[in-house]
Amino acid sequence: MQNYNRRKKILITGGAGFLGSHLTEKLLKEDNEVLVVDNFFTGTKQNLAHLLGNPHLEVMRHDVTFPLYVETNQIYNLACPASPVHYQYDPVQTTKTSVHGAINMLGLAKRTRARILQASTSEVYGDPEVHPQPEEYWGRVNPIGIRSCYDEGKRCAETLFFDYHRQHHLDIKVVRIFNTYGPRMHPNDGRVVSNFIVQALQGKDITIYGDGQQTRSFCYVDDLIDVMVKMMNSEQGFTGPVNIGNPGEFTMLELAETVLRLSGSQSKIIYEALPSDDPKQRQPNIELAKAKLGWEPKVNLEDGLKETIAYFRELVS
Repeated sequence: MQNYNRRKKILITGGAGFLGSHLTEKLLKEDNEVLVVDNFFTGTKQNLAHLLGNPHLEVMRHDVTFPLYVETNQIYNLACPASPVHYQYDPVQTTKTSVHGAINMLGLAKRTRARILQASTSEVYGDPEVHPQPEEYWGRVNPIGIRSCYDEGKRCAETLFFDYHRQHHLDIKVVRIFNTYGPRMHPNDGRVVSNFIVQALQGKDITIYGDGQQTRSFCYVDDLIDVMVKMMNSEQGFTGPVNIGNPGEFTMLELAETVLRLSGSQSKIIYEALPSDDPKQRQPNIELAKAKLGWEPKVNLEDGLKETIAYFRELVS
């Protein structure tokens, strides 16, 4: 009974998603009580299947745009579709998830006096004029474009977090997540890593948008979850926002060629028009995460891609 009382009660919204399921796994290994809340729009029960026998895990179908009444010590607010193909499917609902979801989770944190972490995004920087992007940069975002439901929804969520912190003295943490990849990515989420790998494994042409010289930085999921937990448990008063991601920068063409080599695929690379508002460069400045959290990523792109390709090979074969 004493051990039970020492366990933290941790709520993860979006806990059946790609990042959420890895976070759930880590927090259960650390002997916590975990409540996963998910509406299963992009998350799947399959992501949690290997954990369902754990007596310290509870899974609840719930949409964060509606209030939630539970008891908790910590809240990780991850709920929101995060890839263009999913967040553009119902853009109004995407904005509601970010904004109403933040209000509801902040209200819960206020009632329970829980520490709450917001999973924000590098998309708050938009198509940046500053490279790499430090946390002080305010961004360059189109407020009325096809990506705005996600970009501006996440920006507004950050506003709400800091206003609750100032007005209600809430204990908040904000991280800005840059491109992350690894096992349990949704195979049809339209993200570049999963797109390239699935196309390569199925022998289809690999589609590059634009000339392939636009860049992204790719962080392996284990590194990302590690720093997210470090941020949640960091000193009181350090709110962030903190960039979390891998500063290694690669062009889309370099990524495609690496996936082809590691997968042994004979697929060809083809080029199509660049989508609207697609950022040309994206690279995190992680000096703050290094200084305050003692963190930097350990997994290089090639090793991470090998693990991810192995996962997708089983999925699509």
